[in-house]
This record gives sequence, structure tokens and C-alpha cells, in this order.
Amino acid sequence: MLALTRLAREVGNGAILIGDIARSENIPQRYLEAILLDLKKLGMLGSKLGKSGGYYLIRKPEDINLSEVVRHFEGPIALVPCVSEKAYQPCEFCKDEAKCNLRKVFKDIRDYTYDKLAQTTLRDLIAE
Repeated sequence: MLALTRLAREVGNGAILIGDIARSENIPQRYLEAILLDLKKLGMLGSKLGKSGGYYLIRKPEDINLSEVVRHFEGPIALVPCVSEKAYQPCEFCKDEAKCNLRKVFKDIRDYTYDKLAQTTLRDLIAE
């Protein structure tokens, strides 16, 4: 998220060197290289080779929401698999999911978390 927000702040200023992002956001460069490559494969970033090379956003900051980034890097948003929309698995201990109060609470948490992440864009993160 730190690298993406840096790139969002620099939209229109050309490509940003990995080393510059790593230094300004205090991210280990080798770790950042893998993250930026993943984001490029996702279609969020473009890259430019050469002396003035680096990475840049190819989508508008308002078109990149946090839920797609979190899901890609962290996996399902749900804390328990029985409420996951993308990685559902039945609970091995639950006798009746429809009546399980724990499941209802975790579903509410999942729904709130997903909604908040889906509604928050890079534009929101860089707004002053």
C-alpha cells in the first residue's frame, strides 16, 4: 500500500525508480521488487526500462481499491473460512451454520471489512 500510495502521488510525473520508492517508504528494495512485479502482472502498474525508468500507475488512483490489493497479497478477507466468499469451507465444528452466532459475527466483520476496503481507493489515501 505504501508503494502504491507513493506512485499515486506521483501520477503524471513519469516513472519512479524502485530505489526511490524503497528509500522514501522505508521498504526493503528486494521485497519491493517482487511486490511491484506482482502489481504489474495485475495490470495496476507499468514499467519503463533505462536511466529514467521505473514504475508508474497505469490505472487511475480512483480506480484502484484496497480490496483487490488485499485479496491479491493476503488472500481472503474473512477471518474464518465458513464466511469467506472466495475461499468458503464449511466449519468442521459447526453443527448448523444457519444458527451459528459466531458465524454471524464473523460474517458481519467480513462484510464491514470488505465494504470499507472496496470503498477506499488510492485517491482516498492520498487526499489531503
